Amino acid sequence: MNRKYLIIALLASILQITLFKLLYPYADYFSDSFSYINAAQSGIDVSIWPIGYSKFLALFHLITTSDTAVVVFQYLVLQCAVFYFLHILSTYFHPARWIINTLFICLFFNPLHLYLSNYISSDSLFLAISLFWATQLLQLIHRPTITLVFIHALLISAAFTLRYNAMYYPLITIIAYALSKLSMGWKLTGILLPIILIGAFVIHTRNTAKTLTGHAQFSVFGGWQIANNAFYMYPFINATDAPPAGTEEFHKVVRNYFDSIPEELKHVSPWDGAFYIKYPYAPLKSFLAEKSQTIIDTTGGFQSWGAVAPVYGSYGTSLIKNHPIAFSRYFLLPNTLNYFLPPLEKLKVYNLGSNMVPTSVTNWFHYPSQEVRAISWTIQDKILLLFPAIFMAINLFGAIILGSWISNRHKLATDHLFNKSLWLIVVLLVINCGFSILASPIVFRYQVFPMIICLSFMLLMIEKLRQLR
Repeated sequence: MNRKYLIIALLASILQITLFKLLYPYADYFSDSFSYINAAQSGIDVSIWPIGYSKFLALFHLITTSDTAVVVFQYLVLQCAVFYFLHILSTYFHPARWIINTLFICLFFNPLHLYLSNYISSDSLFLAISLFWATQLLQLIHRPTITLVFIHALLISAAFTLRYNAMYYPLITIIAYALSKLSMGWKLTGILLPIILIGAFVIHTRNTAKTLTGHAQFSVFGGWQIANNAFYMYPFINATDAPPAGTEEFHKVVRNYFDSIPEELKHVSPWDGAFYIKYPYAPLKSFLAEKSQTIIDTTGGFQSWGAVAPVYGSYGTSLIKNHPIAFSRYFLLPNTLNYFLPPLEKLKVYNLGSNMVPTSVTNWFHYPSQEVRAISWTIQDKILLLFPAIFMAINLFGAIILGSWISNRHKLATDHLFNKSLWLIVVLLVINCGFSILASPIVFRYQVFPMIICLSFMLLMIEKLRQLR
């Protein structure tokens, strides 16, 4: 990519974010945002969510209290990651001009990036770091350097502190090192260094969580998520097994809830998101409210959530182990369908449809009042409406093109470096799919990264297949 693309990308990015902030002068918020801000305000080293984004907010706060500055920074970092990715694709694979132009337009003139970056959330930064990481995977295969080994380790570690979806990144990195031309010593260094850094972070998080909650747990939210995932099947199973030790009290709350709710509340699915975490009268929140009466929580909710998380994790795990077929039917199967057509979820409406924000937000960003304004609270649903269908189409056509590639693999075998890169990306996408389906109800904002990667390599495969004709 030449300087012309760089200049257009820079000017387009500045123009787009300027116009966008005129239409949306305030950042966008949802429940996660408030947890991030509370953790940044308190200065604690653990939170309900990965602590990395809260540390980013705290560091940024030392420079400026402007929410606009945070949003602009997030957007420009994401655009830099996109340009870096396209530059490496262009340098290594020399695609036709139509491919570069298509990707350039799709990625640099994309309203989705603006809406993601406008959130006070880890989504935009995690997407940017993931793109930097994926780009460096290609560099490790094509032109590895010693400097890249250390930068790559730091990127993986940073991604892990932002979102635990990155826990499979080291596995993909191991494959990339296996395909690279580095010496064995540097390969081992590149593999072990991020594992050591992540391991140190995990140990510190567990120790801090134990101090605050009495339980050594890495992800407080993990226990909540496991129970939530298990509850989708609960109305359809005969849960006569004795509950695990220590969960008897919670078991009574669960039984009372499912025995008393109307029929329509028994048919929620992963399409409804993390329903049992969000719904205030579901067992998770009601049991939390009951237990919170005896807890003096000075951490913005972390101590309270952490105190009940082991109970939820044990109870949910027991249900899944005892009813694997029902779990597959009522969680895994619908969540698999969600993967290919993920709901927009929070992206459908600005600020959860409210024109007010909590006092924690006004204090952190020095707003003049709790009222926020925007050009529209709902127009983004119309603007982003087709993106889930586009993601499904990219996956479908990508699979078809990959099948054609496999059928012609003998004719394409001479392009060794592209084949290595392609199969690494295929493994990445398959593992991401499996991890996403197993971990939690899928939403679209978590799948923007694989959408960009899949689209790019699908177009590259199309061009190389056309060259065979």
